[in-house]
Amino acid sequence: MKRIVKLTVFLVLVSLVLFVVGSQVIAASSSNVLRLITWAGYAPEELIAKFKAETGIEVEVILSNNEEMIAKLRATRGGGFDLAQPSQDRISSVVAEYGIYQPIDYSKVNLDQLDPSLVAAVKKNTLVDGKSYGVPHVYGTSGLIVNFEKAPDVKDYKDLLDPKYTGRVSYRMKRPTLCAMGFSFGYDPFELYNDLEGYQKFLDDISEKLIAAKPVLRIYWDSGDQLLELMRSGEVWAAMGWEQAGWKLHEENPNIDYLAPTSGALAWVDTFAIPAKSENVEGAYKWINFILRPENAAVFTNAEKYGTASKDAGKYLDPHIADNFARGLPPEVLANINWYPTVPVGLEEMEGKVMDRIRAAK
Repeated sequence: MKRIVKLTVFLVLVSLVLFVVGSQVIAASSSNVLRLITWAGYAPEELIAKFKAETGIEVEVILSNNEEMIAKLRATRGGGFDLAQPSQDRISSVVAEYGIYQPIDYSKVNLDQLDPSLVAAVKKNTLVDGKSYGVPHVYGTSGLIVNFEKAPDVKDYKDLLDPKYTGRVSYRMKRPTLCAMGFSFGYDPFELYNDLEGYQKFLDDISEKLIAAKPVLRIYWDSGDQLLELMRSGEVWAAMGWEQAGWKLHEENPNIDYLAPTSGALAWVDTFAIPAKSENVEGAYKWINFILRPENAAVFTNAEKYGTASKDAGKYLDPHIADNFARGLPPEVLANINWYPTVPVGLEEMEGKVMDRIRAAK
């Protein structure tokens, strides 16, 4: 009997030792791996290798998009990944409903290396119950692409409705156009998001203006390639478009360039958000600070041509890329940008009906 008791005690002790050792191994393993779910191009191999050399942390990258990120994190209730990169307008609603992200501890973020206007915008637009859930990373804008030799007076979105440019302007019939025109005519569409009656009045007013100006319009463009050809050929002199398209055309024809409208460009921003059940939170903050270090952020921008929240990355950009940002998106322009917030339920249906009415009008 004593032998059985001794054996039992021995086995229990062995089990405890194995449990403790196993827990330490798992903890060490978790701290040495960062599971990142992100967009293509956002984690260059060059930077992954550099990060591992500096920190000893291996970055495992899973490529995804907004919809997949939400679906995967919902399925695990915020587990399975240590760091995610959703767009800022896809955070607050899913936090409120599903709780898949944890609040950002900004004391662990090197804010000194970030553009303050982007930080302020993301803090505001990812706010839930007094806490913010995102850190800005990559942004892109929608403004004007102008042939200044042909249309030197185009400065804002509403100038695309000026009869003196009849047959020489183009834009998409999409919700960004409605919002852009709204800002240009003195509205703040994003502030109206929670006032459905006020938003409908805004939509009705803008639709009347766009319908009245349909004779000025050359064509609604549908693809980036179509827009490029319209501008290259001279068929269109001014259009709504993205900075990358404008800068590409500027390389071919110095008279054409991207212009941020006086009422403010529209812009999206992809963020860093930490899943609720992240197993390597410290590693997540290390990656955020590392990737937004100016020389590292420049590696991404030189390759992908998109700007980042790293305010001094311009010092490390290829000269022609640095010139693009200096001309089109200097700090004062970023401070005037209208960042897309989360779209409340019901707005897209309202906008769809208005756009159908505009398209159908003669």
